[in-house]
Amino acid sequence: MTELLLHTADELHKLPRTGRRAVVMTMGALHEGHATLIRTAREQAGPEGQVVVTVFVNPLQFGAGEDLDRYPRTLDADLSIAREAGADAVFAPAVEEVYPGGDPQVRITAGPMGERLEGSTRPGHFDGMLTVVAKLLHLTRPDLALFGQKDAQQLALIRRMVTDLNFPVEVVGVPTVREEDGLALSSRNRYLSPADRQTALALSRALFAGRDRLAAQAALRARAEAAPATDERATALARLGEIRASADAHAVSAACAGLPAAVRAAASHVLDDAARSEPPLVLDYLALVDPKDFTEAGPDFTGQAVLAVAAKVGTTRLIDNIPLEFGAHS
Repeated sequence: MTELLLHTADELHKLPRTGRRAVVMTMGALHEGHATLIRTAREQAGPEGQVVVTVFVNPLQFGAGEDLDRYPRTLDADLSIAREAGADAVFAPAVEEVYPGGDPQVRITAGPMGERLEGSTRPGHFDGMLTVVAKLLHLTRPDLALFGQKDAQQLALIRRMVTDLNFPVEVVGVPTVREEDGLALSSRNRYLSPADRQTALALSRALFAGRDRLAAQAALRARAEAAPATDERATALARLGEIRASADAHAVSAACAGLPAAVRAAASHVLDDAARSEPPLVLDYLALVDPKDFTEAGPDFTGQAVLAVAAKVGTTRLIDNIPLEFGAHS
């Protein structure tokens, strides 16, 4: 197993390159979500390519009072998971190797997008994240870099950094991996007690409720728009099964208006219930945002959006999100 493990930049640079190199950046404590990233990297790099996994708990992205010292460090288990998933090498440097001069005086700033949602709750977090990602991209020199969509704001900021600063790398987003009960896989899940976990399930249930509300109201809108815009519209709607709407054809369109607000309301209802659970869910934010800049989606928003939530259960803070697609209004 030791041949898999690299600790220094010099060892990394001496690693022979074969085909395309794909990198998966982690902070260790690997789980099935990370394994999925590594397997996807293996597929994308191809049999002649190379997969490098980085394991580094980056102190720059932990704020005051956050869990840097508590963050799990399980390198032996990480090596086993990485190898089984198809990694060719694991780069696990010490802090002094990544930051040889101590805290870096020059850092990458995330800009306005990095001040929203997670950035508002955790000031400076995204600056630290982008700084270490930039350093690891320089050190690993990959053709591909794979990141999980669970950290949607992080992924969006990395894409923006790569574009704005002309990094010669393709950024690949990999869908969130969930446990059977819907909870998004996270290294922090291990901190949840059985009771905490039951409450934490409200995060994914809220997101799915928002997704289902969008699907239901979009289907209703489609049925309304399929009906002829004549005096016979109410009759047509009745034949389609919309008995109540048949009394007033325009009521269907009115009911479907403001889909973003309806999505938020459906998700909020689930989270409000969880706030009364024991232990309670303490909501940080629920947001429906444009993934290009993480600004809130307006009432007439169309295109791809991200429904994101963050909350604390007990002493553990969790995040989750799902992508949604809002169709154009007629």
